Amino acid sequence: MSDLHCTHCGEGGLEAGFVMDSGEHAKGFARWVEGALERGILGGAKVMGRPKWEIDAYRCPSCHHLELFATRRA
Repeated sequence: MSDLHCTHCGEGGLEAGFVMDSGEHAKGFARWVEGALERGILGGAKVMGRPKWEIDAYRCPSCHHLELFATRRA
């Protein structure tokens, strides 16, 4: 996806990366979950049975703006 351009400044050549999640029981990367946030009885997010998408992150080398894309992966 090196042909991506920053939506903030227009610079090309965005650098690939990821958004790290280091919370309890985290897999090490953040995911996007479909639907509005609903909290369970202990305050955590209810995610059971909801589609989850990995987040691909790209950083502009010029202005450091982040571009995030949700990608469905098995």
